[in-house]
Amino acid sequence: MAALYRAAPRDGVAWITGASTGIGRSLALELVAEGYTVAATSRDEERLATLVQETAGMPGRVLSFPCDVTDDDAMVKTVAAIENEAGPIALSVFNAGTYFPTRGERLDVLNITKTFEINLYGVMYGLVPVVERMRERGRGHVVFVGSASCYFGWPSAGAYSASKAALNNLAEALKHDFDKMNIRVQVVNPGFVDTPLTERNNFAMPALMPVGDASRRLAKAIRFGGFETSFPLRFTLVLKLLKILPFSLRYWFVHWVTGWERRPLANGRRRRC
Repeated sequence: MAALYRAAPRDGVAWITGASTGIGRSLALELVAEGYTVAATSRDEERLATLVQETAGMPGRVLSFPCDVTDDDAMVKTVAAIENEAGPIALSVFNAGTYFPTRGERLDVLNITKTFEINLYGVMYGLVPVVERMRERGRGHVVFVGSASCYFGWPSAGAYSASKAALNNLAEALKHDFDKMNIRVQVVNPGFVDTPLTERNNFAMPALMPVGDASRRLAKAIRFGGFETSFPLRFTLVLKLLKILPFSLRYWFVHWVTGWERRPLANGRRRRC
């Protein structure tokens, strides 16, 4: 049986969503250093322009394709524009995501729906058109950036954890058919990474990683990894063990490691996203 396709710089473009900050931006730098032409997508045109300037003279190059991932039609047009202007998309890294604290004492429907709109539907709006083109070419490589929070729920991360769990389940389900089409699908589940998103957390974050370390491990997973990659292992292996233990032990651990037991309830007033 032939080996499942894995993208390389010579094969075409690497498309990264959420490329203006955090892991996405850092990964763009990693892939450009490998020689990729990177199509960078974000709503922030100014930061994308800065990324283009910063990578000038490197082995690869960055091209800016601003887009809102929650706009279905715009994502279809972005895929077409990338392939028309830069060449076939060999690698798609769906990294765009957001985190809104979801507290039980002040639940807000918009908080939850907006999270899913970006973290899950924002993936689907790009995945559908790009996979259609990959299927026609007979090969492709797709990466979902999930989160270690997908294994079970964390305080104030109900919407975020649920959206990343859905993304993991989606990837696992799609793999059955993608393998037949010679399209590699991977899901990468980082732990806590020092990015603008985690700056919103007001609790202890065990094993917090610098963003450069996270993007290097993500780039390595693209080159060599299997279906799922999680890091840092000293943290994610504990989470995977806890996932199979009784809920009461898992609940105690999360309260202990985050200090949540000592946190008072908020005032109950809802804050709109």
